[in-house]
Amino acid sequence: MVPEINYIAVVLATLSSMVVGSIWYTPKVFGTYWMKAANITHTGEAKDAVRPIVITVLVSFVTAWVLAGSAYISWDFYGGSFFVNSLVTAIILWAGFTAARFITHDAFDGRPTGLTVLNVAHEFVTIVIMSIIIGVWPA
Repeated sequence: MVPEINYIAVVLATLSSMVVGSIWYTPKVFGTYWMKAANITHTGEAKDAVRPIVITVLVSFVTAWVLAGSAYISWDFYGGSFFVNSLVTAIILWAGFTAARFITHDAFDGRPTGLTVLNVAHEFVTIVIMSIIIGVWPA
């Protein structure tokens, strides 16, 4: 079985990750803390952000695409509401892959616990918003 995917929803979910990140990591929200905890020095040069932004768009597209396919498989298997399947699938995938991997890697890297919590929470919000978009516009 090949899951049916609404690519418009995937593109919108991809863009939502950029909006969430732009708000989450702005200096007035968590940006100042994040830069200090991650030991990042802001250069002020826009060109320094191009590569990370391009990578983020590509990775966010893959995340949204996998989430859309996984939500469809979940819905096809369990039935019920596509929206609920999308949301539950997103939370399970976030916990089992994203959060678990972040926590493991950050522990070995010796990163501050607050930074790990901040980044894992950001990923949770991002994935949940993606799942809402995907769940509202099934294939």
